[in-house]
Amino acid sequence: MNTDLYHVSVYRFNPEVDKKPYMKNYQVKASDCKGVMVLDLLEAIKQHHDPTLSFRRSCGEGVCGSDGMNINGKNGLACITPLSDLEGKVIKLRPLLSFPVVRDLIVDLSQFYKQYESVQPYLQNDTMPAKENVQSYEERKVLDGLYECILCACCTSSCPSSWWNMDKFLGPSALLWACRFIMDSRDTETMARLEDLQGLYRLFRCRGVGMCRDVCPKGLNPTQAIHDIREKMLRDAV
Repeated sequence: MNTDLYHVSVYRFNPEVDKKPYMKNYQVKASDCKGVMVLDLLEAIKQHHDPTLSFRRSCGEGVCGSDGMNINGKNGLACITPLSDLEGKVIKLRPLLSFPVVRDLIVDLSQFYKQYESVQPYLQNDTMPAKENVQSYEERKVLDGLYECILCACCTSSCPSSWWNMDKFLGPSALLWACRFIMDSRDTETMARLEDLQGLYRLFRCRGVGMCRDVCPKGLNPTQAIHDIREKMLRDAV
């Protein structure tokens, strides 16, 4: 394979003109890429080959989570996936699995955000002091690995339980956020939050497969967070 060229196959679908999705192939000169990440490759395609290609992007630094997609069969962020990791391969780019495709690599995340909002991802405390609510070092440490989620949806898109029950199962990202506030010592609505997760689907549809953990660009572990919620339910006998 010519090392001066990137061979790229991109999922294309414009519902206004296409009857069905298709994969389109491009050969991109390495010199046309202004950086070393998959996102730079997409920018080069859009600039030099096909201005109709659509994808989301914003910060380009793995912070906003907007450019989540399926890269050679694994979900990730285009902006922090090095092209060198894919060297010697045809690079295949598809939209995140399980979500409706709006156009090309852009998916509709309405249901994903609906599930996120349903866990009330904000601190609730009717007795908070006027100035500050102090946490000990140990209390604050509990939140590490819970608050860093950037809502890229890579984990939820990789979760089999989410594929089958998208409207009922909250999904790994939403449950990670639920755990973040359940475990926060400053939040006084812990019991109400746990009660809200009762039932067959919202929490307990997780089968512990761990695919969410494997694709998280922040190295977070939603599977462990879900386990911790279940443990807390047992301890507190909700």
